[in-house]
Amino acid sequence: MSDDSERSPGLDPAAIDPERPHPARIYDYLLGGACNFAPDREFADRFLAVMPAAKTAALLNRDFLRRAVRESRAAGITQFLDLGSGIPAVGNVHDTVPDARVVYVDSDPIAVAHSEIVLRDSDRAVALLADMLDTDAVLGARATRELIDFEQPVALLMVAILHFVAEPEEAIRRYVEALAPGSVLVITHGTGEAKLPGSDQVLALYAENGTPGVDRGKADLLALVEGLEVLEPGVVWTPQWRPDTELDGRDPRESMAYALVARKP
Repeated sequence: MSDDSERSPGLDPAAIDPERPHPARIYDYLLGGACNFAPDREFADRFLAVMPAAKTAALLNRDFLRRAVRESRAAGITQFLDLGSGIPAVGNVHDTVPDARVVYVDSDPIAVAHSEIVLRDSDRAVALLADMLDTDAVLGARATRELIDFEQPVALLMVAILHFVAEPEEAIRRYVEALAPGSVLVITHGTGEAKLPGSDQVLALYAENGTPGVDRGKADLLALVEGLEVLEPGVVWTPQWRPDTELDGRDPRESMAYALVARKP
């Protein structure tokens, strides 16, 4: 479990206002979770009013996460570092791969507090309060050092988080440097390349809330993982990444996000 010694310098829990919508709790609401507050639900409902596909997109994103985690486990990876994890509700890493060792990292103390409740009986998964861009704090945290052996492959998850990060390049570089060969970087990223009605209004809503989104396309995502081997089928809409079943004819752009998995040689 995280404690005061595990928090990043300058990360002040008192600065997190439960009356202000937070992406982790908005996402939890879209997934049907209960770890959210009225302001989160009100914001999400405004979001859904201009883009009803957002709920479907959240569910497709979670489905991709499970597939990527299972594929990682099948490749022999049992360690997962989940950055910007939000609230590890049903279907997250520790549920999908029960023998995994997992460090969930989020900068929202409320999300981490909920996570600690969910994980209280686990000795293989912990929640860490830290800013994912503070790589020293994340990689050097006691929780990380106790659960993750960086001499062995790790799955580094950046799922539905990078579109809230303006300049992630240096942090990605430092995390990848810390990973052993055979490790994978798992990314989903919202994109305007879906060209769905309401995209501009959604970006405006997040900017109004103080969490502006960053629109990146395929070329931008490939640039973020330069030097890594992008696994098949490449950068695709989330439901198109190694689906468990045949796609049902729904437009994959409704996922509103690209997915990719890249391996460190």
